[in-house]
Amino acid sequence: MSSTTFARVVTGVAAAVFLLPGVWAFAAPRSFYEIVATFPPFNLHLFHDLGAFQLGVGAALLVALFTSDALLAGLAGGAAGTVVHAISHWLDQNLGGRPSDPWVLSALALVVVAALVVRLRAVRARA
Repeated sequence: MSSTTFARVVTGVAAAVFLLPGVWAFAAPRSFYEIVATFPPFNLHLFHDLGAFQLGVGAALLVALFTSDALLAGLAGGAAGTVVHAISHWLDQNLGGRPSDPWVLSALALVVVAALVVRLRAVRARA
């Protein structure tokens, strides 16, 4: 097996290892806690955030399989993570934090998504 093939296989497996638990932790945090991460006490927002960041890492790895553009892969991961993180703060407003958190995180998510779109257009224009 070539070094490139090895790296691509590991990247694909790692993407799945981050994406699947990330979706699970975000979508069904109580189940994830009871089966996987039994470190008491249960904290809903912590598991939402865990899911968000796992999804971000997984998305970056997944996109890296299909492009050699590191900036595009990084922005894809950043966009996935920041969007889901902002959603977690909207969902969990009643659990604490600052009233401005969902707004600030949503603004960050919009900027990162905008940068992703700009980079994607630039990459496609070069092709």
